[in-house]
Amino acid sequence: MSELYTLPDGWEWIEFSKVFDTPSSKPYQIQKTEYLESGLLPIIDQGKEFIIGYTNSIEKKYLNESNCIIFGDHTRQIKYVDFDFVIGADRTKILKEKDKNKYDLKFLYFQFLSKKIESLGYSRHFKLVKEMFFAIPSLEEQKRIVAKLDNLFAKIDKAIALHQKNIDEANVFMASVLNDVFVEFEEKYEKIPLFDVAYVNRGKSKHRPRNDKKLFGGNYPFIQTGDVRNANKYIDTFNETYSEFGLSQSKLWKKATICMTIAANIGDVAILKIDSCFPDSVVGIYSENNSNDFLYYFLLTLKQQLESQATTTAQMNINLKVLQTIGVPLPPLKTQQKVVSYLDEISQKIEKIKQIQKEKMQSLKALKASILDQAFKGEL
Repeated sequence: MSELYTLPDGWEWIEFSKVFDTPSSKPYQIQKTEYLESGLLPIIDQGKEFIIGYTNSIEKKYLNESNCIIFGDHTRQIKYVDFDFVIGADRTKILKEKDKNKYDLKFLYFQFLSKKIESLGYSRHFKLVKEMFFAIPSLEEQKRIVAKLDNLFAKIDKAIALHQKNIDEANVFMASVLNDVFVEFEEKYEKIPLFDVAYVNRGKSKHRPRNDKKLFGGNYPFIQTGDVRNANKYIDTFNETYSEFGLSQSKLWKKATICMTIAANIGDVAILKIDSCFPDSVVGIYSENNSNDFLYYFLLTLKQQLESQATTTAQMNINLKVLQTIGVPLPPLKTQQKVVSYLDEISQKIEKIKQIQKEKMQSLKALKASILDQAFKGEL
């Protein structure tokens, strides 16, 4: 728990249990297999997406007459909900203010956002929340602060959305460039099955449980789907390493191998800059006789197609049979290399534009954090 600082006159520190009620979420919960793409009621869980799906199970409806806060016990996600909904996962906590005459729920939500909750990995964090204290002024002052934060954040969020739109437009432009290149190649060159063009196989991580500590902490980079998604063409950073034991139940793929995600986030692609291991949620693709950079750009064009062919159980996934149906319009190697140089040049320019936009967004998010910090010290 962070240190309690000196509050302005008229404010007091009040412990979590005296501020919040925590009604059970179990009566309002449905299973992931029951999610729909559209329906009568939105589904809210502890993930980053505000609404994860929909349902017609009105008997599970949480009648949200006076709003609530959602807290993700595993993810630490915090959401302010002002409509009826259904709960979509275990460990999704519902928080309500104990006394409407003393606490403004949105004031508590904003203060909740300002607090730094230590990550315990994929563990439960609500025990940390229950140790918190909240800085509480009069109800009138709470409402004044909320009105000011709503106004300021609306302006900041509008600016963030504009920068995100610029990033989205840059991505659309790059996708159109790739589409133009490979549509032209499809008209000129025979499509060769991907499995004839390159070695294709799933990664390996046989040991269970997957989070066994003896698997980790060695010298062998262990690449996961998030590392592929977050890479900018090349994977040269990683969050986990395998030990000798970890390597013994996996496989070390050589650098220049293309990694494609086939579970959770489908069809993300990046190229290894370092020899690495990865699990079976990632496919390795490597050609000895063709440009792997050319194949990388071709595979980027397949994301929507692969997502449409994915099956959904606990999460979206595809199998190798789907990849067997892919044909690559394959020009001579010199043409491949020439196209890669062209696409690299465009991609690098677009990435610079995107990076500028991301930095501006980050600055705006930091401004929001600074404003929140001021608000709960009575300085707003």
